[in-house]
Order: sequence, then C-alpha cells, then structure tokens
Amino acid sequence: MVKVERSFPTPESLVTEKEKINGSYNKPDVVECLISDFNNKCYICEIDKLQDPQVEHLKPHFDGKNKELRFDWNNLFLACGHCNSVKNQRKYDNHIIDCCVYDPEDRIYFRLHDGNTEVIAKETDDYDAEMTAELVTEVFNMKNSGMRVYKSAFRFNELNKEMNKLYDTLDELNQNSNSVFALRKLQALIRRESRFAAFKRCYIREHALEYVKYL
Repeated sequence: MVKVERSFPTPESLVTEKEKINGSYNKPDVVECLISDFNNKCYICEIDKLQDPQVEHLKPHFDGKNKELRFDWNNLFLACGHCNSVKNQRKYDNHIIDCCVYDPEDRIYFRLHDGNTEVIAKETDDYDAEMTAELVTEVFNMKNSGMRVYKSAFRFNELNKEMNKLYDTLDELNQNSNSVFALRKLQALIRRESRFAAFKRCYIREHALEYVKYL
C-alpha cells in the first residue's frame, strides 16, 4: 500500500446518483477516475492491470444505510475482488489507513523475508497501522477456502517475481554503477505507480541505502 493522489473535483455521477432512491456509486466516470488515480492497481495488495476492479468503501456504509459514506468520493477506493472480500470483516471497519491522506510507508514495514510476507506496524500504539498491516498480510496468505488459496498464492507468486526483478537490477548496478539502463530500470521498479511498490521501496530503504535517493 502506497500513497495515492486522489483527483478532484468529485465525479459528477456521485452527485446525481446520491439523490436517487437506488443510486449507483460505481458509474463509468467514477470507475475511470479511480483506475486513473490508483494507476489501475488494487490499493491493498498493489496487483495491477485489474481484471476484476471493484469500487471499495474504505469506511463501511452498512448496506447503503449511511448514504453520505456510500457516495463520498473520499471514501471510494479501487480494489481487486480478492482484497475487497478479505477486507469485508468487522475488525477492519474504520481502522484501515486512508492512503489518499496518509503515507502508509511512513507507518508500516513491507517485507518479503525467507519466503514469507512480513507486514508490520512501525509503532505498536498505531492501531490503524496494525490493522492495515494485518489486512495486507491476510490478502497474501489467507487460505480458508479453495479460491482464496489460489488467489493468495497468485499474489504472493507475483510479488516474488517483482522482488526478483528488483534484486536482479540491484545486482546489475553493483556490477556496473554507471549503467544508465539498470538505473532506469531501478527507478521504474520503485515508482509508487509500479506493482507491489511498497515492498520494493521498503527493501531499498533497509538493504541498499545507496539507492534511497531514487525513492
């Protein structure tokens, strides 16, 4: 999870649909704005090129009972179906970091270590960071149903592939620090817009201090 810049003004359909009895918060203009703002990435797991994009409410609207939250542009996020499903647990209500307001990288460590994801709040008294870290951990590891085994494993394998790209690029730079091609690859890999950016950027900070300047 990385910081996202939300665009404004609010998509027009949210204003008009809110006045209807059975209005929709996921009209094409809303979806298009979210895909653009979130770089077609799920804001939770950061997988990209979403085949099943969903408009997710950061704070629950309780099946439409809270109309303000249901149509609040600041409460709408782009998620994949897997993460949206995992997040749909009462323990996460109102306790996930708003990545359009706060930078999750300031509050959470995102690590891949010894074949496991280690997503940990930096401060033990930061409850929202702890719950956000737990959510990110779950979407890569939850295996309480057949489909979740597959979807969690898929995301974990894709994260591994992306991290291996990072390791290979760092090896190239270690062998030739003047390689413009390798430097450009590194810069592309650690942009917030890239897939699984939080994990790659955290690795750079913790293991390759000479590259921090490119964050």
